[in-house]
Amino acid sequence: MSKVTVLKTSPETVINDYNHLLHLSEYEKFLSKEDKTIIKLNLSWSLYYPACSTEPWQLEGLTKTLKEDGYTDILAVENQTVVTHPWKGAYGNKWLPILNKHDISFQPLTDVEWILYKPKTEMLAMYEIFDEILIPEIFKGSNMIHLPTVKTHGHTTTTGAMKDAFGGLIPKYRHHAHKKIHEILVDLLSIQKEVHKGVFAVMDGCVCGNGAGPRTMAPFIGNVLLASEDQVAIDAVAAKIMGFDPLKIDYIKMAHEKGLGIGDIDQIEMIGIDKQDFERLNFGFKVKKSTIIRWDQIIRKKTANIKWLHHLLFYSPVFKTFIFASEFYHDWLWYPSVGKRNIKEFMKTNWGELFEKYPYGEFPAYNEVKEWDPY
Repeated sequence: MSKVTVLKTSPETVINDYNHLLHLSEYEKFLSKEDKTIIKLNLSWSLYYPACSTEPWQLEGLTKTLKEDGYTDILAVENQTVVTHPWKGAYGNKWLPILNKHDISFQPLTDVEWILYKPKTEMLAMYEIFDEILIPEIFKGSNMIHLPTVKTHGHTTTTGAMKDAFGGLIPKYRHHAHKKIHEILVDLLSIQKEVHKGVFAVMDGCVCGNGAGPRTMAPFIGNVLLASEDQVAIDAVAAKIMGFDPLKIDYIKMAHEKGLGIGDIDQIEMIGIDKQDFERLNFGFKVKKSTIIRWDQIIRKKTANIKWLHHLLFYSPVFKTFIFASEFYHDWLWYPSVGKRNIKEFMKTNWGELFEKYPYGEFPAYNEVKEWDPY
């Protein structure tokens, strides 16, 4: 039986609560101190928006505990996408001062060596979408800690620990995976189990995202923390808390049936919370699709059997039009209007006050990635 630790928390106690969460989960059993420990940050927007990306208190709670418990070889990573930038995101989400405080380097995955990998497990969709499978060389034989948040997603209903591997194990062209996103997430979990010495997830539900995730969501104060070494189980528990039936979400159901983890709530042991209290946790979330995700799905589906047109739209410079449309909608239209209003209200809460206490630090100096090909 898999175990998932769930704790109630508050802005006043959250750092100590993360320490308690990790120790209740017995995380040291799954992550050897002799091996490199990689923290895979979750960046859904280079700008800060509540619940969208790894929260600063989430990162602080984890890194402080790791250091106190004797982990010395730690590296924080994140990748670049057509709509996010690792250094800008690390600054906008206030990660860099926390990492510097604990003497942990931040490494964009755009600047590391990627090597060819041939999974031992049969893939459901990776070879259908991508010509080859590449992984960061630094991932081999390492521990992996995922830092997702509790939120909805227009492509996958919910997003969490399994989805966080999306940016870590696919170097570029991730948007093509949307055609079979559920199968891809299952494949990525299979690869993780082969590549890493241990995999663990620490999920923040202090502030959650409801609606058209992973970016244009309504912030929701959840006051919960989750942790588990079972990536399927923690996603299932998070889905249940959000108000969804986990086994009706394809990637959870597929991973459960493939034996990669437990997606059935009845087969998961809850730590840190009474069963009755857990059953009462239901945030009543409703997944929606943002304008960009809705049109992405429509266009991909309509052109899927028209190879020349599909290739023109998604594998040529024409795709830059879609990138521009996404940036314009999210950064220049939605964020300054709806987003800023939501952020203003969030900053009036105790969690908003806590966020404002964290410094941004200096804007980082970095070299732009050469020959970034988004197609």
